[in-house]
Amino acid sequence: MRLCRFQQPQQAPAIGVYDESGIIPLSVLAEIYERQTSDAIQLPAGDNLLDYLPAGGQAFDVARRMHQWLTAHRGQVPASQILPTGKTQLLVPIPRPNKLFLLAGNYAQHIEEGGGKAAERAETFPYVFMKPPTTTLTNPGQPVRIPKVSPHSVDWELELAVVIGRGGKHIPEAKALEHVAGYTVINDISDRKFRPNANRKPRDKDSFFDWLHGKWHDSFCPCGPCITSADAIDDPQSLQMLLKLNGQVRQDASTAQQIFPVAAVIEFLSSFVTLEPGDIISTGTPAGVGNTTQTYLKAGDRLEASISSIGTLVSPVELE
Repeated sequence: MRLCRFQQPQQAPAIGVYDESGIIPLSVLAEIYERQTSDAIQLPAGDNLLDYLPAGGQAFDVARRMHQWLTAHRGQVPASQILPTGKTQLLVPIPRPNKLFLLAGNYAQHIEEGGGKAAERAETFPYVFMKPPTTTLTNPGQPVRIPKVSPHSVDWELELAVVIGRGGKHIPEAKALEHVAGYTVINDISDRKFRPNANRKPRDKDSFFDWLHGKWHDSFCPCGPCITSADAIDDPQSLQMLLKLNGQVRQDASTAQQIFPVAAVIEFLSSFVTLEPGDIISTGTPAGVGNTTQTYLKAGDRLEASISSIGTLVSPVELE
């Protein structure tokens, strides 16, 4: 089951069943389903996708029943009630997560393409950082903006993102996936050469904070186009990843290549941070980033970030 948030002109944000060919508003599906099955249902108010996803969603069972019916009876939904995906404004699936975590160096080949040497899982720990969610999260189809302060070194990073459904602390790896509501796509846009204050006096930690601050520019976290419910992905370590820049493949990998799999990352984070419903954990990028070849984004570029079983997150690029 793939669900999205979307918005039509002069209307409030809403929830729909996502497909590349069309979006069926959940309110429309509920009306048709109830009429065809006599199964009376009541949907929660608002546009919170967590309500319809596993690991805590109050309407997950209802959504699953409707989706199962839709799979068998899609032809009973009038074409006039289906919104064309390419002409509908999709929204970030979780617009205001309490926490937006991202991993650095979770794919060995990505570490190696940057000149480093990947350590074995038993010898290290996940490197985790955060982005300010309300200014970095960017709707599907809306632009990544190249910042005026540092316009010549902006890069892409395709990542699998995990949405927490049931929170907790000290979650064991063996139980971690039971806390997942679903999965989405993130493009961790990164400014590789951000250097505030060119006349600064050097300090020991300059390079770390330059790297970190280069992650924080506005629009630097496109997310979407939907959330695939956790019950629809048996193994998050078996998903294919593909990023295209202007139609040319730049990243082609699998989540099987992660050093720390999804469940291990949840265990690690929850060992010292309480995870909450709606928290997003982006699990790192594979090899193929632009920095390796000194290829950086410019105005007019188009990014297509795809993960199997989820979808393709499209982001145009423009100047700030």
